[in-house]
Amino acid sequence: MSRVINSYWVDERIRAQRVAPRATSPFSSVREISQELIGTSAEVRQRGGVVPAWVIFGMIIVATAAICATVTMRTHSRMSMASEQYARMQTDVDGLRTANQSLRVEIEQLHSDPRTIEAAARSRLNMVRANEIVVPVE
Repeated sequence: MSRVINSYWVDERIRAQRVAPRATSPFSSVREISQELIGTSAEVRQRGGVVPAWVIFGMIIVATAAICATVTMRTHSRMSMASEQYARMQTDVDGLRTANQSLRVEIEQLHSDPRTIEAAARSRLNMVRANEIVVPVE
């Protein structure tokens, strides 16, 4: 029995290695050659070798949706970063406006109030009155 099975296996192997004889002339068309090698379109579909059009369409739809989602997420993150930067800049501008207002008030006082002028001269310019005595402390 093992002899029969072994001879069958060897026969099939030899038959599979042989080149099939061509039924057509050596100058046959490309279509005929492809049908010999691949088979007809119905045979290819039956074997599952052709991808259906709905699968390709679905892949295109999924790829388009992925691209749209990526662009939307990137735009959303950039928008949130820009709004945070705007809020920071708005806070800085408000702080600068309050500092400018306090400087305007100080300038008005230095122009009109004699006590403020005297305090500024004593602290910033180290000035004293003529009747005062300065005692340096080290």
